[in-house]
Amino acid sequence: MKISITEHKLPKSGALVIGILKGGVLPATAKQLDKASKGAITKAMKASRFTGAKGQWLDVLAPAGIGADRVLLGGIGEAKKLDRQILENFGGTAYQRLSKCGLKSIAIACDPVKGAKVDLAEGAASLAYGARLASYRFDKYRTTLKAKDLPSVSALSVLVSGSTTAARKQFKALDAIADGVFMTRDLVSEPANVLYPESMAKECQTLSKLGVKVEVLNEARMEKLGMGALLGVGQGSPRESRMVVMRWQGAGAKTQPVAFVGKGVTFDTGGISLKPGPGMEMMKWDMGGAGTVIGLMKALAGRKAKANVIGVVGLVENMPDGHAQRPGDIVKSMSGQTIEILNTDAEGRLVLADALWYTQDRFKPQFMVNLATLTGAMIIALGHENAGLFSNNDKLSQQLFDAGQEVAEGVWRMPLSDAYDKKINCAIADMKNIGGRDAGSITAAQFLQRYVNKVPWAHLDIAGVAWADSGKPTVPKGGTGWGVRMLDRLVANHYEGGK
Repeated sequence: MKISITEHKLPKSGALVIGILKGGVLPATAKQLDKASKGAITKAMKASRFTGAKGQWLDVLAPAGIGADRVLLGGIGEAKKLDRQILENFGGTAYQRLSKCGLKSIAIACDPVKGAKVDLAEGAASLAYGARLASYRFDKYRTTLKAKDLPSVSALSVLVSGSTTAARKQFKALDAIADGVFMTRDLVSEPANVLYPESMAKECQTLSKLGVKVEVLNEARMEKLGMGALLGVGQGSPRESRMVVMRWQGAGAKTQPVAFVGKGVTFDTGGISLKPGPGMEMMKWDMGGAGTVIGLMKALAGRKAKANVIGVVGLVENMPDGHAQRPGDIVKSMSGQTIEILNTDAEGRLVLADALWYTQDRFKPQFMVNLATLTGAMIIALGHENAGLFSNNDKLSQQLFDAGQEVAEGVWRMPLSDAYDKKINCAIADMKNIGGRDAGSITAAQFLQRYVNKVPWAHLDIAGVAWADSGKPTVPKGGTGWGVRMLDRLVANHYEGGK
């Protein structure tokens, strides 16, 4: 779908969308339409009890006196509360409601709103961004869809009452972020027979055309580096494991980088500690953490972020065969610490152990944030509304929380302490890879903390938010792309241009 921001001119066909303030306050475009249609807009509002409350929608079909075939009114609530999130959701919902209506074009009017938290340019860019995020579909493998099941809309424009220069500039950056979100959604949606460590590494290499330096470590290289924890996970699969390092140099050479590390288990059977059959197909998205890191790197490079950023992903497939790791095995991580494997289904932390150690040892970053669909216990604790946040640094934790609030990707901080850490002590190795049934998400985080030294670090357990069984205004059902927007905002708010 082509999305554009244009100077205000009422369309001669297609659908026209207008936001109405609470109390039925008409913006300039609605007043213009109401006059041209001899009061059809206000009459329709009165006949339907439409008041402009946030979330209300009203269709006005083929009103006389205007060119548009259809007018969709949407409530945007109180002016003083009008912000980016509301407008993104408005744009996304408008697209979802009209995408299959049979019309080919949508125009969304963006009028000045006195007292709003956004100016005209930011408002227009937010409307376009919301529509772009909502337009995502993963139909790659669907061959029998009928025309009525596919979007009819091929063009969407946001009509701005004034100069479009600033709005277009802002949307250009947001559009690049959406590209990153879409890449993450695509990766998470791909089946494991298509996306495996080698092919996922090739997807990373496509970022080189945006200026990202991509380095792929094969098994021989990782073995020389002593990555026994990561390699142990993948040894039961015929698919070779990989580690990919992505570097975006958007700031000066002397600027210390920030780092993001992702768990990329492209399929997780549980290994010898085999998972139950029902629901195992969902384990294709156990690479969601790595998917987010890859999409983030695309977003940052696409908008040319003025920051030095390292993205590292550990890519493995966890399968049971005669070569697979067994419960009771002991492996040595790159750090030199040894791990007794009590459960081969607690594999993501083993991948991250080597990836985190490698990242902090080689790049000396300002901070590390790792992402992983790590524990089912996280879903029990927080459901599908927030990701779990574990950290050794209060400043970084607050920055992540604030960034999440700005883009509606929430995190909730969970505890870490010596008492939890003791649960993974082991009688015959330096640690064991599980700490028991209780506090499973916390003991997993304690395990990871043993591989970060004193680098400021945060672990995001995204098990409950990487995939959605139902959609939201800007997040269709399926792979969510969760984390790309939040982490991009983290970098933009605090780590660009020498901040």
